[in-house]
Amino acid sequence: MKIAVFSLIMNMPNAVTGESLTPLAKISNVLRQAILTESLGFDAYGIGERHGAPFLSSSPPVMLAAIAASTSRIRLLTTVTVLSVLDPVRVAEDYATLDHLSRGRLELVIGKGNDPRHYPLFGIAEEDQWESLAERYGLLRRLWDEENVSWEGRFRPKLAGVTTQPRPLQQPIPVWHGSASSTLSTELAAKYGEPIFSSNAFHPMAKYKALIDHYRERWAHYGRDPKDAVVGAGSGSLYIARTPEEALRRFRPYYEAMQATAAAQHNQSPFRDLEDAIANGPALIGSPESVIEKILAYREAFGNGVLSISVDGLTEDEQREQLAWFAEEVAPVLRREAPSKVWEKRPSAGAVEELPIQ
Repeated sequence: MKIAVFSLIMNMPNAVTGESLTPLAKISNVLRQAILTESLGFDAYGIGERHGAPFLSSSPPVMLAAIAASTSRIRLLTTVTVLSVLDPVRVAEDYATLDHLSRGRLELVIGKGNDPRHYPLFGIAEEDQWESLAERYGLLRRLWDEENVSWEGRFRPKLAGVTTQPRPLQQPIPVWHGSASSTLSTELAAKYGEPIFSSNAFHPMAKYKALIDHYRERWAHYGRDPKDAVVGAGSGSLYIARTPEEALRRFRPYYEAMQATAAAQHNQSPFRDLEDAIANGPALIGSPESVIEKILAYREAFGNGVLSISVDGLTEDEQREQLAWFAEEVAPVLRREAPSKVWEKRPSAGAVEELPIQ
């Protein structure tokens, strides 16, 4: 199994210490976390996209460009790019540039996002989100695959003979389809023959498994071998300690603070409390052994080759502690028990001409 760490750059007072970080301090924390991720042997680092407090992640390509300059090996993910509200021409240009800056390490994860605040910001009606996503992705794919593109649609002005610059370094830039709540996203992924990334963050396993099963069914419908379908999966919050009881005790203040946020309330978690979320949901709270057991159980259900984890909200010392716990105690078992070929054929940084930056 390949493992990615991601952040939504959530900046709120720490639930245990009460410490508040300035935006500069929080952004600097995330840059250090990405560098740590690479040094600990993780496979990828992702930045999500949100457009409102408490998140500072409104510009993933800018953040990932800074991370690209400070790392050399890890894949760089967008978790997710909210393509339903973005101009595909701008997306094509920004992320092709990032593809070059990272020397071919970029992976785009697209979706509609799960925060309805972004629709009025960008002039999109929420009821149009799925049609907007499908149309914009069709255009983005053409802009990366073709030159002299002429196009006309509903959600942006028409184009006549457009070739975006720079052209992507990777041919093609890998695209994953974020999947959280609707078969419309899994249908789009299957239609294009591209992988999905299940959010697997807020609800019981059955909800996400149904979407993954639908993806594989539609993959076969389009004449593809189901064994070639690629799935990534997120997880709930991560907190590891020597015993499950200690992990529960130490994480509880963070859980209660997160549940009080508008973002958590929008997701309408069905779990009664933290104990219920751990027993019946994707939260990774416990000892290394119990966390491994849960991840492998989800892998058995999902067949995912990639797992994403996050330590958003913790103090920086705890972030380092948790990532080290996972890298040293959990990741080796996952790699041995659930091997994955994802990313093994991607070019390494050394296989691509480096930028002449001193």
